[in-house]
Amino acid sequence: MNGLIVVNKEQGYTSRDVVNVLEKKFKTKKIGHTGTLDPLATGVLVICLGKYTKLVDKITSYDKEYIAKIKLGWETDTLDITGKVLKEEAIPNLTKEQIENALTSFLGTYEQEVPKYSAIKIKGKKLYEYARNNEEITLPKRKVEISKIELLSFQDDTIEFSCTVSKGTYIRSLIRDICQKLNVLGTMSSLTRTRQGMFTLDKAYTLQDIANDTYYMWNISDLFPYNHYALNEEEYQKVLNGGFLKIPADDAFLVLDYQNESIAVYQNIGEYFKTYFHI
Repeated sequence: MNGLIVVNKEQGYTSRDVVNVLEKKFKTKKIGHTGTLDPLATGVLVICLGKYTKLVDKITSYDKEYIAKIKLGWETDTLDITGKVLKEEAIPNLTKEQIENALTSFLGTYEQEVPKYSAIKIKGKKLYEYARNNEEITLPKRKVEISKIELLSFQDDTIEFSCTVSKGTYIRSLIRDICQKLNVLGTMSSLTRTRQGMFTLDKAYTLQDIANDTYYMWNISDLFPYNHYALNEEEYQKVLNGGFLKIPADDAFLVLDYQNESIAVYQNIGEYFKTYFHI
């Protein structure tokens, strides 16, 4: 089985849980996801199957869109409502303008400290393992980019916002930093990934949909909207061996077809086309 499925992950499942379910469904060990969603989170989780696992790193690098909610008045160790409450305090009077200013202050790039409950490895050990053992460790920082952020609603003790962020951005950490800017306690109460690159929530399927065989498997033509070129037998053999092709075309990329099936994408490097991706 080769292709991509866009899953609408349900709350309570880890990303690995989803992979395990689909391993059994499609009877394959060659499977992977393209960006972890916490059990609390829902939404777009792109799953690569078979030879399409070659695209995991590429798709993981795509920007992502989220809708998140902040519960004000308390702070937890995991930075979301599943964690242990560390502090509670009264919520100060906040205005819409204050919140909008705090949100937009994060536009652009900034150094974000990762959550201590995360799978980032330090000295061969995951951060959450240190946290569970009450071991102190300096949390690493990453440069992340917030390209869009917008307040959706503010009522009583809840702020809802949307954002578009780069690979490696932790929304839990962003929420922590927003609350620090507002001088208020807060923790993430819900999170939905609505888009990753070209993959959107309206084209995602639940695990139940997939179990019922109600899903769409993305293929090369869906992923690479380029012109197509039909291979002859000699060219096909060259593609199988990863060889260069001399094709009379000016396209930057071409989808290569053999016997009416798309099998590869080749990139123009001047006089020749070379392999960009193939199944």
